[in-house]
Amino acid sequence: MAVTTDSSDSAAAATLRRVVVAALIVLVLLAAMGAAFRIAHDNAARTQAERLGVSAQSRAQTLESILGKQRAVATVLSDDAAVRQALVDPSPESVARVSRKFERLREQTGSAVIYLLDRSGVAIAASNWDNPDSFIGSDYSFRSYFSDALLRGEATQFALGTVSKRPGLYLSHDVSQAGTALGVIVVKVEFDALETAWAQAAETTIVTGSDGQVILSSQPGLRFAPLPLPGAGQVSARRDIAGAGWVLWVRAPAAEATRSALLAAGRVGFLGLLVLGAGLWLARARTRTARRIATERRYRADLERAVAERTRDLTAEMRERRAAEQRLAHLQGELVQANKLATLGQITAGVAHEVNTPLATIRLLAENGRSLLGQSQPEVHRNLGQILRMSDRIAQITTELRGFARKATGELALVSIRDALDAALLLTASRRRAQNIRLVQPEIPPDLRVMAETVRLEQILVNLIQNATEALEGRPDPEIRITLQEGPMLRLSISDNGPGLSPQIAAQLFTPFATTKPGGLGLGLVISQDIARDFGGSLTAGPVVAGAGATFHLDLPRAP
Repeated sequence: MAVTTDSSDSAAAATLRRVVVAALIVLVLLAAMGAAFRIAHDNAARTQAERLGVSAQSRAQTLESILGKQRAVATVLSDDAAVRQALVDPSPESVARVSRKFERLREQTGSAVIYLLDRSGVAIAASNWDNPDSFIGSDYSFRSYFSDALLRGEATQFALGTVSKRPGLYLSHDVSQAGTALGVIVVKVEFDALETAWAQAAETTIVTGSDGQVILSSQPGLRFAPLPLPGAGQVSARRDIAGAGWVLWVRAPAAEATRSALLAAGRVGFLGLLVLGAGLWLARARTRTARRIATERRYRADLERAVAERTRDLTAEMRERRAAEQRLAHLQGELVQANKLATLGQITAGVAHEVNTPLATIRLLAENGRSLLGQSQPEVHRNLGQILRMSDRIAQITTELRGFARKATGELALVSIRDALDAALLLTASRRRAQNIRLVQPEIPPDLRVMAETVRLEQILVNLIQNATEALEGRPDPEIRITLQEGPMLRLSISDNGPGLSPQIAAQLFTPFATTKPGGLGLGLVISQDIARDFGGSLTAGPVVAGAGATFHLDLPRAP
């Protein structure tokens, strides 16, 4: 009887020990799953916030590029001689000529409509001059973009069109002569294509004006309403639109971070259960040898299913990665175009300077030609010859500008290195002359060619020359030196005698969004390096020497 009692006590103690051990294992497993959940959730939330920040930066840059291009259109037209003549003498011929010019510009720049208002606010010329709903003859003096442009020189207003009933941004600039405002040029921009592209993304994109009202959105129903508060569990990123007073928001639900955290906790729990199962299997194996083979088979089956599931997950992740790489390549192409348009905005002042001088000369010589018709014929011929030379100069400048602004095709061909360098030097000439920079360049044979693409090669050279020009701001005796080393790989080196690069700056030269310029994006050198790699070459920085300026080497494969 005593033996039976001792055996029962021993069995009860063993059972109690197993219960305590099982409880401890469950607590440890739950703690591990909780820690895994917190860590995975924090990492996923941080990754999602960074991704939203990159998306917001990219969309803000695209919007800034569109606004910058359309502002440039209004600014250039405000100084156009034909526009000013139509306001001074609104004859049918001059007005029709300006309307046709507006129509061509609207097609080239993607504007919705371009029109000219006289001093009283009445439209006298418009790009839709031949449409039934033409703006010509309509009074827009009640619009704030008209009165503000007369007061301050330029203005913007986001509103519904009185005729089209379509929302858009109105960019206006006064047209003046001798300090007196003659009228106002207006460019309307519509963002339907941009909003459609935003609507295709998983995130919600919203742009608010300076008054906090929604003006653009991937959800058109939000337009002209106050910015909605973020919903519970939403993650958002904000970017200011430079020069517009607008704010761009990108929002997405935070459920993705929760799903990732739950998946991580489940994996930890799964692994813990595997360990616990293995322990139980070993314990049972000590007492139940007969079931060892069946238990082993079940374990293998579970493991194989887990491997198969993980393999499927990895395959899906690889597909997602390839799709992300394709989206990144497309985004890079758009960034190249946006960077080129931003660079085009920077050199607009220089181009205007180059164009205005020969235009003034043409006008003066044309007047002299008319007055000399009754005098000696050789003098008239000399004047007309000078007019032709000035016209050729204008054609050269505008041709290079149009070539630089067109979008790259991505196809490599034989490109003259001298022609590409001449084009880049022409596009950056005005700023170098303004800073009195001395340029030293080699004599490059005209038949020396590389495998590249003309537009993107010019983009690299313009970027490097502009960086050198900016580094020489305020420096005594500024100089840019260009050298060429020939071989299987041609090396074109661009150096300046500026302050040089610090080790900290040199370490992150080719890191996206890393920049020391107050208004820079930190993408110029990154994009230029990627373009050089596409050509089969490279873009590198020379050794850092304090106070000895900076040098960049562009290596390109020489054409056979």
